[in-house]
Amino acid sequence: MKPFAQLMFSLFIMVISVLVFVLLAIVVAIPFFGMAGLMSGLTPAGMETAEGMVFLKYFQVVQSIGLFVVSPLILGWLYHGNFIEYLQLNRTTNFTSYLYAGLSILVLIPLINYIGEINSQMKLPTSLAGLENWMRTMEETTKVLTDKFMKVEGLSGLLFNIFMIAVLPALGEELMFRGVFQRIFTNMTKNYHWGIWIAAIIFSGFHVQFYGFIPRLLLGAMFGYLLVWTGTIWAPILAHFVNNTMGVVGYYLIDKGFISNDIEQWGMGKEQFPLVLFSLVATGLLLFLIYRNSLKTKMHNHEIDSQLPRMD
Repeated sequence: MKPFAQLMFSLFIMVISVLVFVLLAIVVAIPFFGMAGLMSGLTPAGMETAEGMVFLKYFQVVQSIGLFVVSPLILGWLYHGNFIEYLQLNRTTNFTSYLYAGLSILVLIPLINYIGEINSQMKLPTSLAGLENWMRTMEETTKVLTDKFMKVEGLSGLLFNIFMIAVLPALGEELMFRGVFQRIFTNMTKNYHWGIWIAAIIFSGFHVQFYGFIPRLLLGAMFGYLLVWTGTIWAPILAHFVNNTMGVVGYYLIDKGFISNDIEQWGMGKEQFPLVLFSLVATGLLLFLIYRNSLKTKMHNHEIDSQLPRMD
């Protein structure tokens, strides 16, 4: 299939997969929630109840698995015959690169907060007031729902949130956006830079959070370069996991009063510009070290290959 045909077929498989999983989830849930419970759980009033939140989290998990985990596995099998190889799940890199990938997310926080603050002040022309109102409404709705998901009691609730918000998105979204879409757009444009940035734009747009679009776009591009430089999907999966886990654990610790919410303000305000500058330099240095490690690994592998006996 041509790259554009692969793109259209990939979207089709995503839709079919998530529909199948949601229908199966409804069938499985009926004995536990009852049909009336399912219907009420979809209403705004139902979301305010504990049972309604259990229902929503259940469907969030099922949707994530169907849309982002199963779909790329199917597509990898159809496009290549071996989804593990197609998605680069069978490759790895050295421990140092994984360490740098995780650390880069930690030191990136002030810079991301700084860019996010600028993005949040976006204003559209008066002629697009209707669009801007819709965007802000979507942003507020998403924030309210996210806060409901994140607010939990006890360690079990925290661990489940890490699974739902960190593990599944890190695995599924990287398999789909970097493993499938980035490959398709790279083949389409014949340039891996274009492949990385187009996939990152779609990745950010998918979250429908316009006032955090640019920070998420930059994160997506960073994940894309991690895949290209290390040659393994596990590097962006790790970085994505660290990013989301910090958000989940940070929210929990702030909500319980274990840490101050000042951490959310890192990088915001003119007085914190030195911290933002440090964040930029430190992140750039870590990414450069990952890139340099990748070059060393490729040179080492080339030397090994050149020493192998010829088989002709």
